[in-house]
Parts: sequence; C-alpha cells; structure tokens
Amino acid sequence: MRLLLIRHGQTPCNVSGELDTAMPGAPLTLLGRAQARAVPAALGHERITGIHASPLLRTQLTATPLAEARGLEVQIRPGLEEISAGTLEGRADPDAHHAYISCLVAWILGDLDRPMPGGPDGHDFLGRFDAAVQQIVQDHDPADTVAVFSHGAAIRVYTALRGGLDAVEAEQLEIMNTGAAVLENRTGGGWGVVAWHRDPLGGPSLEDRAAEDVTGESAEEVLDETAEDAGEGTPRRTP
Repeated sequence: MRLLLIRHGQTPCNVSGELDTAMPGAPLTLLGRAQARAVPAALGHERITGIHASPLLRTQLTATPLAEARGLEVQIRPGLEEISAGTLEGRADPDAHHAYISCLVAWILGDLDRPMPGGPDGHDFLGRFDAAVQQIVQDHDPADTVAVFSHGAAIRVYTALRGGLDAVEAEQLEIMNTGAAVLENRTGGGWGVVAWHRDPLGGPSLEDRAAEDVTGESAEEVLDETAEDAGEGTPRRTP
C-alpha cells in the first residue's frame, strides 16, 4: 500500500504563527483554497482509491477538491489530527514555539515519555496515529494508493518515527501547506519513505514565504529563530 500523507492548505494561523491544534480549527485562507484546488491535477498520475482526513476542518476542506474530482467521499478518521499543543494552544510567541518544537524533537530523538506542556506524550501521539493508519490499511487492498490529509507536525513526526528516517534528517524536514510524504509498505512489515514533497503539490508558486509557519518549518530553523529572539549566542537545536 502507498500512503500519501498530505498536509492541509494554509490557514490564518499558519500565517500568524499561532499554535492551532484544537477542534474544529481554523478554515483555509484564500491561498489555502487555491492550494487545495491544485491538488487534483498534481495527483493526476496517482490511482487513488480512498481519501481520508482528520476531524479538523482544514484537512476536510483541503481534501474536498480531490474527492470531487475522483468521485470519492472524504472519510473522517479520528487519530489523524495535529499534535496537541496542550497549554500552548493559541499562543504565537517565541517561547511557545520553542516549547512545542522542542517536544517534537525529543520524540524524534526517542524520548517518547516527554509530555507536551499540558498535553500528550509521544506514546499517546503514536498510539492514536498508528490506530488511524491501521484502520485505513484494513479498509483497503494491499495494492491501493490512499490520500490521507493530516497536519504538519503530525506528518513530520510520524514519518520520522515510522518511516525509518534518522534523527538528523528528520529535524531538517520541512513541509509547506499541501506538501506531502509518500510511504510504502516494506517487505516484512513497516513503512518506508519513498518521497518527500516539501513544496505545495501544486508547485512552489503556491508557497507563502512570508508566513510564520511553525508546524511546517524545519525544527532546526524554528529553534535557531527562537534562540536568536532570546539573544543566545548558540542556537538551541536540541531540547
């Protein structure tokens, strides 16, 4: 099976840097809607047999143009939602950005016991995302290609931990709105990353370079930026 893990289109919070992980979440911006409309043509070569989205509004809005183009329904899958920001929810300040990204890096490095401030730990996240993916696998044939609309931090951490990426590579990953990771079943079980699309599926012209997109930027970049804001001489690249 092939999983196309596609990030949702741009939201106002992706522009402002606000941590927005609670339901129902923000809608799409004008650019976000344009990014969503570009997805069907960009995936025209893929034989997609199912379309799944998280319970948050932005993934469902992003999945809709593809579903309409393919004559398929968007299946809502609890467990695919963004990694909860806990008590950092709604904040857009550098300290909140650093705390959120530092926790994600800790999980990528293997410290799944570390909790998000006021939120889940890495075991919680992996457990619910694994369960959602497993249900999708059970609902499709082994040769199917399935589009799964999820979120920036969730896709990056899941791909790092389940796709066989090393920690250094995972910290440097970026995924812009409607960027995607492509995972395939390995012989003997598990997933392998066969492609990583940093740019929007419709092309880099659909990227907003001025946006403060915390969950799409690389962990290394966010931690460097927050270190500079704090006036530190050495960037805080690790938790």
